[in-house]
Amino acid sequence: MAENIKKIRVYADTSVFGGVFDEEFQDASNGFFNAVREKRFSLLTSELVREEIQEAPKEVRRLFDEMLPIATVLDVIAEAIELQEAYLAEGIVAQKYLPDALHVALATTANASMIVSWNFRHIVNFQKIPLYNAVNTLKGYPSIAIYSPLEVIEYED
Repeated sequence: MAENIKKIRVYADTSVFGGVFDEEFQDASNGFFNAVREKRFSLLTSELVREEIQEAPKEVRRLFDEMLPIATVLDVIAEAIELQEAYLAEGIVAQKYLPDALHVALATTANASMIVSWNFRHIVNFQKIPLYNAVNTLKGYPSIAIYSPLEVIEYED
C-alpha cells in the first residue's frame, strides 16, 4: 500500500549537500539524504545547484554526483527566472542574493512540495516564507513549504 502513496517532491539547495560535511548540520543533512535513498522523498535539485557545487570541496561534489542517478535536475527555465524577478521586485531578497530567489522559483515552478535548505537568511526565514508564497499566489502558483532538513527527517520515539 505504501508504494501507492505519492512520494513527496523535495527541492534541496546547495547548502543541504554541503551540510553533510559541516559538523553543525551533518546529522540532519545525512538524515535527509538517507530518506531520499530510502525513497521516502523524491529529490529535486537544479542546474543552479550543480553550478554552485562546482565551487564546493571535493567531498560535496562527490555527494552531489552520487545523488544524481536518483534525482531530478531542473533546468533554469524562463518561467523560473520570471518568478525570481517577481520576488526581487517585491523586495523579498536583494539583487546580490539572486540565486537564493532562483532556488525558490525553481522549486515552485517544478511543483515541488517543499524546499529544504540551511539558508536561514534568505530562504528558511519566517518573515520571507509568507512573502514568497504571496508572490506565488499572485502569479498563479501554489504555496510551497520551506524547511530546514532538521524539520523533515524522522525521529525515533
